Amino acid sequence: MAGTKARALTKEQAQLIARALADPRRVEILKQIGSCDCVACGNVRECQPISAATLSHHLKELETAGLIEITREGKFARLALRRDTLEAYRSYLADI
Repeated sequence: MAGTKARALTKEQAQLIARALADPRRVEILKQIGSCDCVACGNVRECQPISAATLSHHLKELETAGLIEITREGKFARLALRRDTLEAYRSYLADI
């Protein structure tokens, strides 16, 4: 959304994002998701040396923080980076 002002985050939202990004594995997962417009959950699983349950936990933390959007298609899931949330977090940090 070029030219659009980033939305403001609440302190609580910023804390959720900070907690989600404190885990290096989640940062790697987020980078992987961000490298494509939309990525299948199975593709992320193939590139991460973790169990499906652990990946599910990390994805839930990223979703709760608003950093990714999960679109369910039957038993499959597609993951997309929420660039608006990432930009809002960057702006929040810039104001510190």
